Amino acid sequence: MTTTTATAPPGPPLPGPVAAPLERLRAGREFGANVYSTIDVLWVLYDRVLRITPHRVDDPDRDRFLLSKGHAVAGYYAVLAAKGFLPEHWLDDQGGPDSRLGDHPDRMLVPGVEIGSGSLGHGLGLGVGTALGLRAQGRTDPRVYVLLGDAELDEGSNHEAIAYAGATGLANLTAIVLDNRSASHGWPGGAASRFTVNGWTAATVDGRDHDALHTALTGHDRHRPHVVVAVVTDGEQP
Repeated sequence: MTTTTATAPPGPPLPGPVAAPLERLRAGREFGANVYSTIDVLWVLYDRVLRITPHRVDDPDRDRFLLSKGHAVAGYYAVLAAKGFLPEHWLDDQGGPDSRLGDHPDRMLVPGVEIGSGSLGHGLGLGVGTALGLRAQGRTDPRVYVLLGDAELDEGSNHEAIAYAGATGLANLTAIVLDNRSASHGWPGGAASRFTVNGWTAATVDGRDHDALHTALTGHDRHRPHVVVAVVTDGEQP
């Protein structure tokens, strides 16, 4: 019998607590930039920003995180396992016929997951609706965070969501655009300009710099929706 030991991909190190769960999940497979480029943002959110714990997944006053780019789910599962939302042994059969952990997240099967995502272009609209619903209920403390990719912004539904959130002043909404230069067309002035023209506040930062990400993610002004563009340009295997 031959045993093969999987090795981590080259590039910047993963956040310490995430490395072991991700390697367990990877099980010798290869992940692309869609996974590795999101891990730093996900870790900063769950470790330093989101007001949610494994014991508060149903708390009406929790923060909400929506993963719109559902194909980046491997890093999401690793972070959820590292923070105690799901048992690590679930990682051993991700994508299997009896596994709760599909190739896209399912809110009915995975603790802490807010939406089932797959087809790109839906997450920001769902985030707008969630933020609007919280405001209608008079819940002013919870915040809604939506992570989407720069290529996903090519979907027209996102433009409608951006315009509506800006026009209605959804100050409890933060969008995070993971910009790995995969959009078909791009925007003059960068991805943030697509939001600021509709009244959003914006910050563009290095998507690997945890302190810069934390400052940007907590830098909303409580009067307008906020976008953080996290730029990651260090290759297909960061």
